[in-house]
Amino acid sequence: MLTFLNRESKTIIGAATLVGVLSFVSRLVGLIRDRILAGAFGAGDTLDIYYAAFKIPDVLFTLIVVGALSASFIPLFLSHWTHPEARAKAWQFTNNAVHLIAVAMIAVSIVLALFAHPLASLIAPGFAAYKQDQVAVSMRVMFLSQILLAISLVYGSVLQSLKRFFFYSLAPIFYNVGLIVGAIWFVGVFGTIGLAWGVVFGAGLHLLIQLLGLRGCGYRYAWRFNLFDRDTRSMLAMMVPRTLGLAVSQLLFVVLGALATTLSPGNLTVFQFAYNIQFFPVGIIGVAFAIAAFPALSEKIEEKEPAAFMGVLLSTTRQMVYLLAPMTILFLILRAQVVRVVVGAGEFDWAATIATADTLAFFALTFIPQSLIYLFARSYFALRDTTTPLLTGAVAALVGVLTAMLLAPELGVIALGIGYSISALVHMSLLWFLLRQRLGSFHESDLVRFAYKIIAASLACAVVAQGAKPVVVSLISLDSFFGVLSQGLIAGGLGLVAYLVVGKIFQLEEQKQFFASLKRNILRRAQPSEAATTNPS
Repeated sequence: MLTFLNRESKTIIGAATLVGVLSFVSRLVGLIRDRILAGAFGAGDTLDIYYAAFKIPDVLFTLIVVGALSASFIPLFLSHWTHPEARAKAWQFTNNAVHLIAVAMIAVSIVLALFAHPLASLIAPGFAAYKQDQVAVSMRVMFLSQILLAISLVYGSVLQSLKRFFFYSLAPIFYNVGLIVGAIWFVGVFGTIGLAWGVVFGAGLHLLIQLLGLRGCGYRYAWRFNLFDRDTRSMLAMMVPRTLGLAVSQLLFVVLGALATTLSPGNLTVFQFAYNIQFFPVGIIGVAFAIAAFPALSEKIEEKEPAAFMGVLLSTTRQMVYLLAPMTILFLILRAQVVRVVVGAGEFDWAATIATADTLAFFALTFIPQSLIYLFARSYFALRDTTTPLLTGAVAALVGVLTAMLLAPELGVIALGIGYSISALVHMSLLWFLLRQRLGSFHESDLVRFAYKIIAASLACAVVAQGAKPVVVSLISLDSFFGVLSQGLIAGGLGLVAYLVVGKIFQLEEQKQFFASLKRNILRRAQPSEAATTNPS
């Protein structure tokens, strides 16, 4: 069974479908988590403290771990793995990376834990002193989770390199389960600090699932700690600009969060909920396709096939746009229904729902740019270039921060969503432009024809979904959770049908490819005997 579930994905669409489906489940569990938190605590002090405490541990994890692994690990691992006689070096590199990153995370976590109180006042300047004290306590606990996640992400990068995406994509589901356990049970035992211990529990589950995924791949743990071997030097060289780039991105989010604390109580929670909801389509489509495409992009560079590299990049871009266009439309039209279903319960009142929905609208406008950033950045990483994403990200973050600061006094929390989205649009545009300068034509004439078809299908989706809303209201009362859910599902479902019909009329190739790949993967997974003959290595 493990071999069947953990087999290698053969195509990008197939891999993205697997990652996307499990990411969908993870996001769904995450939305359940948010609904539980909103219902129990509302948009108030408890969740403001909880989300503020995440900021520094998340920044630490992103800079040290994601900075080291997202840009450099997979290309370096594959540089050994693609040569069967050198695969032992791939495992040596893996063990060395585990120890280097774990030691770095432990050392920095200890230092930051000692300075938790001044850090709390820095990231939550608008909080009262007692709230900053609670942020510091929760932050110290959360540092433990980041150490576990750091180790887990190394093993997850191995699974990505081997195109074994099942357990890699399963781990975030269990992470969210841990957070739910914290909200439901740990809070009853430890008080509100139980939320932070739930994060630690979720991180432990995340690591266990990745280790399970490594079974049958040939990995054996061994102590190795070498700061000076060639792979480590290459990883560190690529890590520096990537880490700085992530620091810029994280700085944008931290500054926006700090701005939220200067507004009325609950605005940080509103901003965080809107961001969590908007990352649902970005995560299950944008991140999934970028993850699935990265090993293929790196392989084409290793094999010195620039035309094939461009083919992978363009086909993945078009597939992402095809899938994200209707999501943009439906989240704009049904944003109030989405927010009410996800977090509109208990203490989370109607005013908070409207503020979250309005902020979500501006996030939704940039689903496609946000997602393409993940793909374009990985294209640079495959080319062993981590400097360009750094510079473009710095420019984009500056634009976003200035926009939010300028608009916040007038628009409140909505300005934070506007600033973030404008930053994403600028970042994507710069990455696209510079990548085109480097690689040559993106076949823009074909993309323009493709865009016309997508726009036509999206307009049909919008008209049908908007037209269906009042019809559903006349048939189903919106006074209950199921009434709101039914309106969203029916109107959204009819909008999607209209999108598919127009796509069929225009013979969208991406639509054909997506459903053909979906059919192939369903049929293959229904035949475990075929998978059982696959070489697990």
